[in-house]
This record gives sequence, C-alpha cells and structure tokens, in this order.
Amino acid sequence: MKNFLCFLLLMIGLSLYDAQLQRNVQVMNYEEVEQRIKKENDKMLVVNFWSTTCGPCVKELPDFIKVNEKFKNNPKFKMLLVSLDRIKDKEKVIQFISKKNLSAEVVLLDDIKRMNTWIPRFDKNWEGNIPVTIFYKNGEKMYFNDGEMNKEELEKEINKNL
Repeated sequence: MKNFLCFLLLMIGLSLYDAQLQRNVQVMNYEEVEQRIKKENDKMLVVNFWSTTCGPCVKELPDFIKVNEKFKNNPKFKMLLVSLDRIKDKEKVIQFISKKNLSAEVVLLDDIKRMNTWIPRFDKNWEGNIPVTIFYKNGEKMYFNDGEMNKEELEKEINKNL
C-alpha cells in the first residue's frame, strides 16, 4: 500500500510537471521561427502549421502526437508544431495543448500582418491554407505536404529521410 501511495504521488507530480511545461508557449515572428528551424540543422525536423480553429488540423494532430511519441527519443528527430492562432488566443492555445496532451514543442507564430511575405518563404507553392507540414533534414527542406497527413504518411516520410 505504501509503495502504491508513493507511485500515485509520483504520477501526480509528473502530471503536474508536464502540465506546467505545456503552459509555456513561445510567441515568435517569422524570423524567429526560421532561426528555430535552422537551429535543428543536424536533425530530421517535422514542422506542422496548424490552428485550433482548423478542423482538419485538429483532426490530424493525434496522429502527429503518436508519431512524435514513437520517434522523440531518436536524437536525429524533432517535431515542431507552429500554431497560427492569433496572439489574443494564446490562452486558448495553451488550454488546447493541455487538453489534447500535445507532447511536441508548440510555438505560436504571431506575424499575421506579413503572412503574404513569409508564407512563400517556407514554400513557393504554399497558398496559405492549413494544415501544412514541411520536412527538413539537416536544415534543408526535403518535402512539403499541403493538407492533412495521417500516421502512416508521416512515418513513411520520416523513415525515408531519417
């Protein structure tokens, strides 16, 4: 019984610690996101652009989290979820992260006024719709996916480039 109580307290503590980590959503402009992507120049980086108000985005996120859980211990892999929600909705994004148990790193891209400038910098074919997922390897863009992705498609692209 004593061991069970210790285990239970440990699990509660870890849950609270994890929830506390999820409360930190960094707000970035385009240049900061670009630098964040370049920082992972020795990895396979999966960058997903999404929003809490986008039905297809919300639908695909559980698959992204399953894939992140599968690969997150690989030192050559990283997933970055870039929220395109408005800055005034930051608290909503934080609540969404906690509710959906998003384990990947989440940043909030607050640069709406310049979106017509930065969207084509990510990919010349991107028309601004979401969800969009871009795969980078060693800092170079390997694959651009316009639209939803499921677990199998994600894993296939990651395994091909990892």
